[in-house]
Amino acid sequence: DPYKIYTPFAKSMLEVMPPRDPLPEPETLSSPDSWPDSDELADWSLLPTKPDWAGGIREFWDFGEGAAHDRLDWWADVVGDYDEGRNLPSEDTTSRLSPHLHWGEISPAQVWHRLKDKRSDGWKTFAKEVIWRDYAQNVIDQFPDYPRESYRDYDERTLWRNPNAGHLIAQDFACWQKGMTGYPVVDAGMRQLWQTGWMHNRVRMICASFLVKHLLIDWRFGEQWYWDCLVDADYGNNGVNWQWISGTGVDSNMFVRIMAPLTQSEKFDAAGYIREYVPELAGLGDDEIHDPPEDRRGDYPAKVIGHREARERALEAYRSAKD
Repeated sequence: DPYKIYTPFAKSMLEVMPPRDPLPEPETLSSPDSWPDSDELADWSLLPTKPDWAGGIREFWDFGEGAAHDRLDWWADVVGDYDEGRNLPSEDTTSRLSPHLHWGEISPAQVWHRLKDKRSDGWKTFAKEVIWRDYAQNVIDQFPDYPRESYRDYDERTLWRNPNAGHLIAQDFACWQKGMTGYPVVDAGMRQLWQTGWMHNRVRMICASFLVKHLLIDWRFGEQWYWDCLVDADYGNNGVNWQWISGTGVDSNMFVRIMAPLTQSEKFDAAGYIREYVPELAGLGDDEIHDPPEDRRGDYPAKVIGHREARERALEAYRSAKD
């Protein structure tokens, strides 16, 4: 039977490792005698220049095959720290290879063979992340509509709030999109996403959990927003990850496990990350920046909902949807 759960999938995949050697770079590429007439990409006006929406993406990323291999070379030197550093958004301790993998600028086989001799806990943990990418594709192969349809049978009309159904719900969704929820680590993540087209993986989970469990907004709205904004947006990974965090997927986090943004922010030392992406809080000390006092927030917004209230509301909605 096809695999639905990640752990046995990963175990079986590791048993048949390593993958084939990467194909050698071709010495020549054939081309036509003459190229057909074509538009210039700029002629299509796909990206506005006022404002320059893609400016932050250009500043944050180096594009192309050469940049992908440069990043992999750098990563080979530091992957040993990944096991401990992968959850720290204030540090550059993740590979950031995902866009290069998604766009085919580098292959999983090239990554694997470049790193396979790194006998470290960091490499073992990173290898599981590479395998998760194939696991997500495996799920999509079985369930092509997975990024649009919940796998588990809940009464979703009871569980989710739809931003199209009312002004206040739409307002909550807009606060999440713009990074104006009043929760600094959530807002830092959403602003990083908008500015750079990328978000640290730990913070992706925090922000996704906040949308579906604090705001009770249908996971598909979050999935679509990530899809629209992420430079590494992958049809399989995006859908599988959102159903995992929302508790609706084939192999998913339990809905009743609700991430507390404050706890996550303090545990993973997000102070520097918040200062970078929420500059209106940059002057606060580490003891205040994760949850600013009301009289120290300045122009920073109040919380859209308190954590305790959100948790109780989410659990009640889950019980009703499950009955």
